Amino acid sequence: MLALPAAAGTSDEIRLNEIQVIGTHNSYHAGLAPGVEQWLKTKRPEAVLGLDYQHPTLDKQLSAGIRQVEIDIYADSQGGRFAHPRTIDWITSAGLSPDAPWDPPAIMAKPGFKVLHIQDIDYRSNCQPFTACLRTIREWSRSHPGHSPIFILIETKADRPPADGVEFTDAEPFTRQTLDALDAEILSVVPKKAMVTPDQVRGHFPTLQAAVRAGQWPTLHAARGKMLFLLDQKRMGPAYLEGHPSLRGRIMFTNSRPGEPDAAFIEQNENDVAQINALVRDGYLIRARTDWDTRPARTNDTGRRDALLSSGAQILSTDYPDSEPAHWTNYKVGFPEKVAARCNPVTAPRDCRSESLDSYRPEY
Repeated sequence: MLALPAAAGTSDEIRLNEIQVIGTHNSYHAGLAPGVEQWLKTKRPEAVLGLDYQHPTLDKQLSAGIRQVEIDIYADSQGGRFAHPRTIDWITSAGLSPDAPWDPPAIMAKPGFKVLHIQDIDYRSNCQPFTACLRTIREWSRSHPGHSPIFILIETKADRPPADGVEFTDAEPFTRQTLDALDAEILSVVPKKAMVTPDQVRGHFPTLQAAVRAGQWPTLHAARGKMLFLLDQKRMGPAYLEGHPSLRGRIMFTNSRPGEPDAAFIEQNENDVAQINALVRDGYLIRARTDWDTRPARTNDTGRRDALLSSGAQILSTDYPDSEPAHWTNYKVGFPEKVAARCNPVTAPRDCRSESLDSYRPEY
């Protein structure tokens, strides 16, 4: 990765919410196993289309300029819950060719959060378990000092897929205690000194929401080389906030609603640009998806992508960054400046220079 000159002058005084970065959706996703794909085509062929994407390892994505990764996790406090995907038996019963062994080190038998998209079906990951994903990010970060902040979106999974005549493995529910364990697992790999946390952003303000409305996101200088952890689902907010008003003592930012005491990060995956820009001007950190279910990539529909690139959303998530264009149409999402972070089209000051925001130029 080519190192750029150190950011100078006003570039380091730009606030974290005054930049824009590209992220990947389901960054761990390694694609369906061949046997599973054949079996799923007999059950829900439309689902196969939506799952037809994959990403390289997290460190390769970061070297290619990705600055937001998304990791889906399932709780597995006792270990072994997902060690034997049920499709192995379903494939055999259907007379299809079995897939090669997928967990040689028996990682799935050990306790700890596991990384997969859908239990029993879409279980292949480019990092496993969750702590291994974090170590990959942490090691890349330490070897690339001066990078712009890395946003790590955590999606907690506890649902069961539609049955379609088969029984899926039950997911372990996420409780306050489970979320306490999640914080502890993150801190076992990433120390607080390597993070931007809600406490740091809140400072002396009574609530996190008051702080971000007052422009208290840290400067890029303070956030360089650090990570921000974002908790995806709104339904996880109450349990994560219990005993931690306005996220005091917590390490992840909740996906909240404008005006709530914990509101700092808000997902806007479907709303239009006008709504997004209004929230951005209010100081919120916004993540939005440029594409979903492979559909825009199959038809090269760039409308949503182009609108979001002109918006103030700080994090733009895609299955197809510049380094991973869609093989059907060459659809991809990236900045024309060919940088890992650029000046936010809505919030950045006029003297912002995109080439100074990250110390490394993406490697495609």
